[in-house]
Amino acid sequence: MSIKLGMIGGGVMGEALLSRLLDRSLYTPHDVVVSEPQAERREFLAQTYGVQVTAENSAAVEAEVLLLAIKPQIFSVVAAGMEKALAARSSPLLVLSILAGTPLSKLEAAFPEQPVIRAMPNTPATVGAGMTAIAPGTHAQPQHLAQARQLFEAVGEVVEVPETAMDAVTGLSGSGPGYVALVIEALADGGVAAGLPRSIALQLALQTVKGTAQLLQESKQHPGQLKDQVTSPGGTTIAGVATLERAGLRSALIEAVLAAYGRSQELGR
Repeated sequence: MSIKLGMIGGGVMGEALLSRLLDRSLYTPHDVVVSEPQAERREFLAQTYGVQVTAENSAAVEAEVLLLAIKPQIFSVVAAGMEKALAARSSPLLVLSILAGTPLSKLEAAFPEQPVIRAMPNTPATVGAGMTAIAPGTHAQPQHLAQARQLFEAVGEVVEVPETAMDAVTGLSGSGPGYVALVIEALADGGVAAGLPRSIALQLALQTVKGTAQLLQESKQHPGQLKDQVTSPGGTTIAGVATLERAGLRSALIEAVLAAYGRSQELGR
């Protein structure tokens, strides 16, 4: 059985990566084996995507690339069960980990002498609009980084950072979708308070946030420039901006990122 991609964990993020990789023809279903402990989940992945499935993690270690998409709490147990299969390999295994808070030192101890890359994708990856940061380990070479970049670009954009920045990445883009969802909900609630039907208010809020992000991305403008453009003297927007400043929205978001950053540091210890 020739395997190019082995996945351990077939949950939401693992499935998101799998579906996009297959959709972009980076792998065929016959190239992939997914190790998943739940029989129902294995059956779903096999029927939906046509990939090979197994309950044995060691089967995924036979691949050229191993993607770890499990809960960090069970990593030590999973890694211990792969030692024999790893020792039997005659070629390097590129290990890609999306385990939150699991440092490269721990990953490399479980996969000695192998190229390891730590990655932090976020939930918009499930719709192909994710943001992933990757950090290379000691044995990762440029070709390994290129391979990791290609894989994660299937679900969005990719940046390379040193591992020391991973907790900050977690605080911003990893946890950021939660902050943005809260802002969208609040905007919609404001619309309802002003008399709009709930469905219309939510549609307006969603498209406003989506459109603004797209405009900033495509125009390469600084957010402050766009804010100034839509803020007329004595107009409605400056009245709203002044209210947001008095309420501390800017500092609250900064503090949210810093709080998540600090929590990520704690979880990695």
